[in-house]
Amino acid sequence: MEVKIFNNSTEIGNAAAEIIINKVNSKNDAILGLATGASPVPTYKKIIEEYNNGNVSFKDVKTFNLDEYCSIPASDRNSYYTFMHENLFNHIDIKEENVHVPNGNPENAEEYCAAYDESIVAAGGIDIQVLGIGRNGHIGFNEPADEFTAGTYKVKLTDSTIEANKIYFDHEEDVPRYAITMGVQSIINAKEIILIAEGKAKAQAIHDMIKGEISPACPASILQKHNNVHIFIDKDAASLL
Repeated sequence: MEVKIFNNSTEIGNAAAEIIINKVNSKNDAILGLATGASPVPTYKKIIEEYNNGNVSFKDVKTFNLDEYCSIPASDRNSYYTFMHENLFNHIDIKEENVHVPNGNPENAEEYCAAYDESIVAAGGIDIQVLGIGRNGHIGFNEPADEFTAGTYKVKLTDSTIEANKIYFDHEEDVPRYAITMGVQSIINAKEIILIAEGKAKAQAIHDMIKGEISPACPASILQKHNNVHIFIDKDAASLL
C-alpha cells in the first residue's frame, strides 16, 4: 500500500486525477472502475478541468461503476447513473455506449450480476478502480460480514445505510432497500486501486484497513493483499495511524 496524506480534498482529487489521466494518456482504451459519493467528486472535477484544457481524451475509454440502487429508475435524481453523468460523463468526450453503471432493476439479478462481471473480463479487466470507504470499512455496498464477497451481487442494505440515505429522498418509503454492487473479489481484481477518504469519521476505518487484521469485519482490509493500491487521505482521516 502507498499511503499519502494531503491537506485537503482538492489536493487529494488532483493526485488521484493525475494517476487516472496518466493511465488514459498511456492507454487510450483504458478501463476505469468508478465510484460515487462525495469522496471522488474533486477527482472528477480535476479530470473535467484537464479535459477542457485539452490534456486528455476519453473517447476510447470504458467505465464500470461499483454499484447502483435497486427500485429506482436510472433517471431518478438519486441514482448513481444520474450522479455519474452530472459529475463526470456529461462533461467529457466518453461515448455513452462505453459507460456501464449497474442496472438496479434487472429481471434476473443473479444472471445480470454474472453478466456484469463477464463484461468486465471481456473488456480486459479494470485498469484503475476508484474507491471510497465507509465508516465501518465497507467498500462498494460490501458491509462487514462473516466472509468476503465474491462477484457482483444484489445486496440488502443495512439499517444504518437506509437511515443515512433518508435525507436524500422526499418520502421514507422511497429509500431503496437493496442495491447491485461489485463484490470484494470483483474489486480487488482491478490492476490498480485508488482509495480516497477524508475526515475524522473515517479515521478508525482507515486504521483498521491499513493496520488491522485482514478480515471481512473490515471489508477494505482485503486491500492489504493487493500489490498496487494508493491510499489518499487527509490529516483527519490519518489521525489514528
